[in-house]
Parts: sequence; C-alpha cells; structure tokens
Amino acid sequence: MRRFALRIAAMAALFCGQPFQPEALAWHDKTHLSVAEAAGFELWYSSAAPDVAKSKEMFEPFEKPNHFCNNTANQPVTPEMVMKQAGSYNKPCDDEGHLYGAIIGSVREYQAASRTGKYANYPLVYCAHYCGDLSMPLHNTPYDDFNKKRHSTNDGIIEESVRGNIAKIRKMMRPPVIRSEADLAKEIAAVAESARQLGIKMRQENRNMSVEEAYAQIARSASLFKAILTWTGQEAPGAEPPAKTAASN
Repeated sequence: MRRFALRIAAMAALFCGQPFQPEALAWHDKTHLSVAEAAGFELWYSSAAPDVAKSKEMFEPFEKPNHFCNNTANQPVTPEMVMKQAGSYNKPCDDEGHLYGAIIGSVREYQAASRTGKYANYPLVYCAHYCGDLSMPLHNTPYDDFNKKRHSTNDGIIEESVRGNIAKIRKMMRPPVIRSEADLAKEIAAVAESARQLGIKMRQENRNMSVEEAYAQIARSASLFKAILTWTGQEAPGAEPPAKTAASN
C-alpha cells in the first residue's frame, strides 16, 4: 500500500508542472445526495463521496478535473465534445477539466466491472456525483472573476431546503431514453448546454441563480442519472458490497 501511495504521489508530481485550478465545488453535499436519491439510486447516501476523495491531496490532481469543464472557448456543448473528453477520465492536472467525459468514463468502468461478476456499483457513485455537477452553471463556464466570486453561493442556493423536496424534484424530472453510449453523449451535451446557457445569462444579468432555476437544473441531473440507471439495469437494488475480512481490513 505504501508503495502504491508513493507511486501515485510521484505520478502527480510528474504530470503537474503547472499551477492547478483552485478548489471549486459544484453543489453542496445535501444537493448531491438529493439528486441521487430522486433518481432512485440505491447508494444515494454515498454520492457526496467523490468530493471527499477530491479533497485528499494525493488524489486531487486525478479526481478534480472530473468535476468541471471550464469551456474557455465558450463553445456550445455537443455530443462530439463529450466523446472527445471520454478518454481523459482521471487524466491528472487538466486545467480545462473533462466533466463530460468523466460521466462516460464512470459508466464504462461500471460496465467493465459488471462483466467480471464483481460488485460494480461504486463507479456509479462517481457517476451520480458527476451528473449532479453537470447541471451546475458555473461548472460549465470559464473560471473567471465572476465565477470565483459567486461559486460558493450558487453551490448552496438550495442546500437548506433540498432534502425536504425530493418529491418536488421527482415531479420535475423527465428522464430521457438511453440505449447506447451515443445516446448518453447526446443527453450529457443537452444538460451541459442548458447549464452553460444559464451561466451566460447569470453573467449578463450579474446575478446568482434563483431557487427555481437551481431546482430545474438538478432535476435535469436527476433525470439523466435515472436514465443511466435504467440503461445499466440498476433501477432495482443491487447486491450488497462484499463483506470485509480480517485480511482486507
């Protein structure tokens, strides 16, 4: 284990020659939990965990870019852009970020693990989190002064009310039909572009999201993740994680 930790640290040092983007969360914990619960995910209570993993210095260079896409070129988000990012999942120190590809990558990891017959739901925990990040406007627009100034406030717009409004989110959901990775890329692009457009509007009007705008955004995230669960066959509760043994503790 120590050798593995040193190897990770060495890789991070090797790849990270440039200053990395400062800490930028997307939605606070209760909001992420609510997105996953509204979608019907069995492990909804773990969906804030990717931010915990990201906070550990050793893994930060690898995990953080999975949570945003700065889109500094201000280009409309397309399925082609999504697929172009797919190979960058867990790529360290990517200042531009590759959130869209991270959703594809986490689904691929789930599918690969499922084919081995192993307990495979943990990649879906990451997927749930990334789907939540996807609808946050300031994670789809340049990390400029406007973004930095308003980021934390917008992360928490509905944090205090959201756990009591799961039913409201579900009423707002319109899950798409996903039958292929191409369908998934199309739906990721649609959610991301809606968030990007709201981010542009917020800049033009020099304001934060309204409460209703925030709920509309996370309903899009929950709808996307619900569709992913349906496609991957995870609507129903899955198997329990393997029990720890003395050797694995």
